[in-house]
Amino acid sequence: MQTSQKHHSADGLHMLYPQVYCSSQFQVIDKNGFSDTQSKEEFFTLESSTASGSLPSYDSPSVSITSGRSPFSPQGSQSCISDLHLSPENVYGSPLSGSSSYAYDEAGVKSKIRELEVSLLSGDPQVEEFSGFSPAVGKSWNWDELLALTPQLDLKEVLVEAARAVADGDFATAYGFLDVLEQMVSVSGSPIQRLGAYMAEGIRARLEGSGSNIYRALKCNEPTGRELMSYMGALYEICPYWKFAYMTANAAILEAVAGETKVHIIDFQIAQGSQYMFLINELAKRPGGPPLLRLTGVDDSQSTYARGGGLSLVGEKLSKMAQQCGVPFEFHDAIMSGCKVQREHLGVEPGFAVVVNFPYVLHHMPDESVSVENHRDRLLHLIKSLSPKLVTLVEQESNTNTSPFLSRFVETLDYYIAMFESIDAARPRDDKQRISAEQHCVARDIVNMIACEESERVERHEVLGKWRVRMMMAGFMGWPISTTAAFAASEMLKSYDKNYKLGGNEGALYLFWKRRPMATCSAWKLNPNQI
Repeated sequence: MQTSQKHHSADGLHMLYPQVYCSSQFQVIDKNGFSDTQSKEEFFTLESSTASGSLPSYDSPSVSITSGRSPFSPQGSQSCISDLHLSPENVYGSPLSGSSSYAYDEAGVKSKIRELEVSLLSGDPQVEEFSGFSPAVGKSWNWDELLALTPQLDLKEVLVEAARAVADGDFATAYGFLDVLEQMVSVSGSPIQRLGAYMAEGIRARLEGSGSNIYRALKCNEPTGRELMSYMGALYEICPYWKFAYMTANAAILEAVAGETKVHIIDFQIAQGSQYMFLINELAKRPGGPPLLRLTGVDDSQSTYARGGGLSLVGEKLSKMAQQCGVPFEFHDAIMSGCKVQREHLGVEPGFAVVVNFPYVLHHMPDESVSVENHRDRLLHLIKSLSPKLVTLVEQESNTNTSPFLSRFVETLDYYIAMFESIDAARPRDDKQRISAEQHCVARDIVNMIACEESERVERHEVLGKWRVRMMMAGFMGWPISTTAAFAASEMLKSYDKNYKLGGNEGALYLFWKRRPMATCSAWKLNPNQI
C-alpha cells in the first residue's frame, strides 16, 4: 500500500456551513397550510390550490445550490471529484423530456439515468465547497499538533478530508484523520458530533474491509428483537418520516379505489402493518360500505427479526382489526426479498382493483449498475403487468446510488445532518432511547453507504427526478397527489417541530426539514399510450 505524499496544513482550516435553498419553482407549505413567502414568486397554499384538487405542477423544477448540498429502511468508485460542475437543471424534478418510447428499452433507461447522473455530479459543489485544508508545500501533517487543535477544527471539514484521503488511496492520512475524529465525535453530542461518530465508523470499516460485517451486526445481531422493535417505535414517534409515508400513500390509495368493491393492495415493505390499521379504519367509514380488502405483504428479514416472528403476526393483527371494523379482509404473505418476487408470489386474482405500495423500499433493489438482472426495473415491469389502478412510491430525496465515493460521502453527510438535527429537536441529547434508535435504526444505513460497494451496498437512494425516468420508461405516468393528502400530512406535522414543511412539485409531495427536501411521495398510473 502506497501512501500519498500530499499533505495539508492545519493553518488552512476554515469554517464552512453548507446551505441548501429551494428555487422559486419549489412550492413550500408550512404546517398550517401557508406557503413560505420569502420568494417573490407566487406560492400556493392548501386552500388556494387548483380546483381539480391536485397540487400544481411545474415544467422546470429544480433545487438551487449555494454551497454544499448535502431511517427509513430496515440495511464504486474511489475517485476524487475535483473538476465537475453541477447544473441546477432537473435535479429534483422531471429530469428529461421527450421520453416517448412505448417499448421498454433497457439501453435507453441506462442512457437517460447516466445523463441525469452526469448532470447531478457535474461540478459537485458538495465536494468542491469542502476545500478548506490547504496543502503546506514540503510539509506533512503534524498529527500531535492537529490533535491539540481539535476544539478549533470544523468537524465537517475533518470528515470530508478523511473521506478525500480514502478516495485518493492515501490510507495513512485517512487513519490519521480518524484519530483526530475520535476526539471530536460523540454519540450523545450535537447532531454533527453524533453523525460524525457513525460516519467515522463507516470510514474505518471501509479501510479495514469490514463494512458488510459491521452493517449486519448493526442491522440484526446487537439488540434483541423486542429491543429493536422499541427503537423503531421510538424513531417512528420522534420523526414524521414514516407517518408522512403512510398518510400520503393512504390518501392516494383511498381516492384511487373509491367505488371499487374488491381491492388488492401489494405492499413491498409491510413491516409491522401499521399503515393498514389506518387504512382499514378509513375503509370502514366509506359510504355504501367497505370493499373486500385483500392485502399482500412482502417480508424482509429485518421486520421478521423485530417482530419476533413471520408475517402471520401481521396478518393476525390486521384480520382482528378488520373484523372489529366490519371490513371483509384477506391476507396473503410473500416471505422473500423483493428481488425474488415473481407474479405468482403476489396472489393476484381477476376482479380486484390492484394497488402497489413502495414505502422506502425500492432503493434497496439493485439496478443496472449492480447486476445484469436489474431488479429495480424488472420489478417495475412486473408491476406494470398487473395493470394496477395506482402505484405509490415514497423515497428519501438523496442521490447515493451511483455516485463516486467522495460525492456519495458528502451527500450522505448533508442529508443525515438534517435528519439528526430533526431528531435533536424532539429528544434531549442524553436520551438513551434516542441514542439507541440512532445506533440501531440509522447508523447501519450510514455505514452501508460509506463502507460497502457493489452488491454489498444495499442503500442506493435516488432523487425523484431519477425515479421519474424509471417509472416513465416502465410505462407509468405521474398522477398528482391531491390537496386532500397534502392537508392530511400538514395536520399530522402540527404535532412536530415547526421546521418541518411540505412542498409540491410536478404533482409529488415533498417533506422538508427546514429547506432540505428529505422525502417524497409520488403516485403513478399506467400510461395509456404504453399499455
